[in-house]
Amino acid sequence: MDNKSNYKYLLSDLTALKGVGVKTTNLLKKKKINNIFDLLWKLPKSYTDRSLSSKIKDLRIGEVQTITIVPKKYSFPRVRNLPNRVLCSDETGEIDCIFFNSFEGYVRKILPIGKEITVSGKIGYFRNKYQLTNPKYLSEDSSLIKQKHNTYSLTDGITEKTYNKIINQIIENLPLLNEWHSKNILQKFDNISWNDAIEDLHKPENVGSYQKNFYQRLAFDEIFSTFLVNSEIRKKIKKIKKINKILNIEKQNEIINKLKFSLTNDQLKTLKEINNDLCSSTKMFRLLQGDVGSGKTIVSLLSALNTVNSGFQVALMAPTEILSRQHYTLAKEIFPKNVNIKLISGKSDYKSKKIILNELSKHKIDIIFGTHAIFQKKVNFKKLGLIIIDEQHKFGVNQRKRLSDKGGNNCDVLLMTATPIPRTLTMTMYGDMDLSIIREKPKSRKPIKTYSKLESKINDVLKFIKKEIKLGHQIFWVCPLIEESKKIDHSSAVKKFEYLDKLFPNQVSLLHGKTDIEEKEIILNRFLKNEFKILVSTTIIEVGIDFPNANVIIIENANKFGLSQLHQLRGRVGRGDKESTCILMFKSNLSENAKKRINILKDTNDGFIISEEDMKIRGFGDILGFKQSGIKNFKLADPIHNNDLFLLAEKEMRRIEKSNENISKFKPLIKLYDRADIINDIA
Repeated sequence: MDNKSNYKYLLSDLTALKGVGVKTTNLLKKKKINNIFDLLWKLPKSYTDRSLSSKIKDLRIGEVQTITIVPKKYSFPRVRNLPNRVLCSDETGEIDCIFFNSFEGYVRKILPIGKEITVSGKIGYFRNKYQLTNPKYLSEDSSLIKQKHNTYSLTDGITEKTYNKIINQIIENLPLLNEWHSKNILQKFDNISWNDAIEDLHKPENVGSYQKNFYQRLAFDEIFSTFLVNSEIRKKIKKIKKINKILNIEKQNEIINKLKFSLTNDQLKTLKEINNDLCSSTKMFRLLQGDVGSGKTIVSLLSALNTVNSGFQVALMAPTEILSRQHYTLAKEIFPKNVNIKLISGKSDYKSKKIILNELSKHKIDIIFGTHAIFQKKVNFKKLGLIIIDEQHKFGVNQRKRLSDKGGNNCDVLLMTATPIPRTLTMTMYGDMDLSIIREKPKSRKPIKTYSKLESKINDVLKFIKKEIKLGHQIFWVCPLIEESKKIDHSSAVKKFEYLDKLFPNQVSLLHGKTDIEEKEIILNRFLKNEFKILVSTTIIEVGIDFPNANVIIIENANKFGLSQLHQLRGRVGRGDKESTCILMFKSNLSENAKKRINILKDTNDGFIISEEDMKIRGFGDILGFKQSGIKNFKLADPIHNNDLFLLAEKEMRRIEKSNENISKFKPLIKLYDRADIINDIA
C-alpha cells in the first residue's frame, strides 16, 4: 500500500478493509470497534492447530484434523432440508463433506470434482463413514490451511475464519511507523519495534504471554501516551497567564484561630500549596484528594475566602443540593458578615433566582454555592476567580479541560474528591492536574470500630441498636437491593424497612434509588434534624454529607461490596466527636476474598491503604469511581501487574519535561491512542 509510512491507515473506517462491508462494520461497532486500530486489541483467546496433516484411515473422531482429499461425487437432494453431500477420498479411504443450507453452485465451486483440496474441521462419524459437516477451512492452496488459526471471543454474526482473515489483512498492511521511543526505553523491551510487537501479539503461540517483551512494550506505549497527553494539558494550562491574586494571610489566620478545632499538618500544607497557586501568574488546576472525614471542605472554604479578599468571586459546586447546602451553612458560620454568600437551589423560586443571577453578574455576590446548575450559560460572573468542584470523580479529562476553559484566564480551578485511589491510578486519571493529598485525620476524629457479624446473630445487633437509640444516637442501615430478587439472595431495603418499622415504630425511614430527588432531600434533612433514628438505605447515601449524630452504620451482605465502597459507606459515621461503629453483616458461606476484605477493613481506617488492597483483590476497573471517571480504559496495561511500567513512564515523562524535548515525534502514538481531540494542534 502507498501509505506504509502513515499511521492514518490505522485510523481508517473498517470499510477500508477488503471483505468488510456495512453489515460486518455495524456488528463490530456494536462492540466499540470503530476503526482498524481498534481491531488490533481484539486479542485471540486461544488457537486451533491445523498445521499437521492426516490420512483418512488415521482420523480421530471428535477432533479438529486437516486432510488433503479429492472430491469424487456430488449428491444434491431435491427434497428440502436434506443436506448436500460430496463424497471425497484419499489413497487410504473415503469421507463425506456435508453442507446444510448451502447452494449447489457454492459447493461445486469450493469442492470441484477431481481437484486436490486441503480441508480442516472437526471429524464426525455416521453410518460407518467419516464425515465433515459445513467445513469452513478449505482451499486448493494447502499453505493457507496448514497453520495455527487464532480463536477469538466472537462477535455474533462473524465467523472465526472471517475474523482471522480481517486480522491477517491488517497485519500484512501495517504501516511502517518511525520509532518514537529513546534508545534507553527501547532497551528495556529488547529493542522490539512497534510493528514487530503487534505481529507477535497476534501470533497464536503467544496467547497469554503477558510478560514477553512485545506485550510489555505495547502496554508501555498505552500508558506513556496517556502521560504525554496529561503533560501537554498541564503545559497548556501553565502557559495561561493570569492576574495573580494578592492574599491577606492575616484575615485567613483570624478565621483559623476562631475555629472550634485545629487544622492538621496536611490541611495547613495543602492550604499553602493552594495559596501559592492563587498568588502565581499561572492558572491553578489542582486536585485536592483526601480520605473520608479528612477535612477537605474547610481548606477549600479558606481558599475561597482568600480569593474573595483579593477582589474576585468564587463558585462552589457540589453533586447534590443537600451537600451544597451543608457547605453554604458552614461558610455562613465561619465567614465574616461582610462576605456576601448565596445558595442557588432547585427549590429557589424564579424571582429569587433572577435576583441572585443579577447580583452575581454585578459582583454583588462574593461566593455562590449550588449544584451543576451554577455553570449553565445563563449564569454570568463579573469577576470569577476560583471554581471549586466537590466530589469530582465523575469528571473525565475532556470535561475537566472544558471546565478549566470556561472560567477564563483569571479563574483558578480546584477539584476535590473523597475517593482515595492507588498511586498508579492517580498518575493516569489525574496526571493533567497538580495534586494535593490530605491523609491525616483531625485529632478529634476517633477511629471507627469495625465488627463483622453473622446474619443469624441479628438479635445481638438489634440489642446494640436499642442501646444506641436510648443514648440519643442515630443509625444507618444499608442494604444492597431495593426489591427482593429471586435470583440473588440479598436482603432488600424495602423489606428491611418494614421489619425494623415494626420493632421501632415511627423511628425508621427509607431511602432508595427510586425515591425522587425532592423526597430524598426531605428525608435526609429530617434525618439531619434527628426527627427519626434509623435510616434504611441502599448505597445512595451521599458521599461527604455530615450527620454528626449518626454514629452506627450496619451494612448487610457486606461481602457483596468492594473494599473502597465499604470504606466510603463506613465514612458516613464518625463525623462528630462520638465513638462510632460499623457492623458488617454476612452469611456464613464467605469466599476467601470476602474474608480478606472484611479483615482489611477491621485492621485499618486508612482509605489509601484500603484502595491499594481493593485494586489487588478486584482489579483496577472496579475501584469506586473509576468507571464513572471518564478515563480511557486500557486494553493491555494493568495498574496492578504493570506497576513498573507506570513508574518507568512517569520517569521518562519527567525527563522529557525537564529537557523540554520536542514531542512532535510522539504524534502517531498520541493520535493512535485516541486522545488527540484534547491536543489536536500538536506539531
